[in-house]
Amino acid sequence: MTSQAADRPETVGASRRSKLTPEREQEFFDAVLDQIRQCGYDAVTMDAVAASTRCSKSTLYRQWKTKPQFVAAALRSNRRVRFADIDTGSLAEDLRQVARAAGDWSRRDSPLLQALGHAVVEDRELAQALREALVEPDVAAIRNILQRGVERGEVRADHPALECVPAQILGVLRIRPVLEGKEADEDYLLCFLEAAVLPALGLT
Repeated sequence: MTSQAADRPETVGASRRSKLTPEREQEFFDAVLDQIRQCGYDAVTMDAVAASTRCSKSTLYRQWKTKPQFVAAALRSNRRVRFADIDTGSLAEDLRQVARAAGDWSRRDSPLLQALGHAVVEDRELAQALREALVEPDVAAIRNILQRGVERGEVRADHPALECVPAQILGVLRIRPVLEGKEADEDYLLCFLEAAVLPALGLT
């Protein structure tokens, strides 16, 4: 792992310039998100992240002035579209692939979402970063899948259930741990899809 020396700033005139590499910055982001998953948002401190990444606390504060700013940056760094490559030529099968993929990554993202629950209510920037990183890309990808189904004639464009599908799939991921204390794994999501989502769209 990179030593503290690599994180130490250089003095350039009256300003300080960080020597962080993108890889080192990502280490910090991964560390803070992992600690949130394990300990909860409130328990995470800059001191703990600095200790786990073997850097000085001042290194973190030079980059991010507050913990919410740091966590928001970490969330945005992990932004990814997880359903973009799904295109089987069948809307029902595309949605099954979505359920399988969502069940696979939910065991990593669900604890993070649960841990950030109260914090995102209190901090607008954190809430927006969470939506940008873990919500909006997935919603957009599911809407693209649905639109392809419409274009293929599998479901009519004005079908009222189309608007609800992202909330159904992503919502059950978030709520099952709260209601039942269990993850919404692949088997559960596929069962939910077959029982609720596909019938609502008139698909089998």
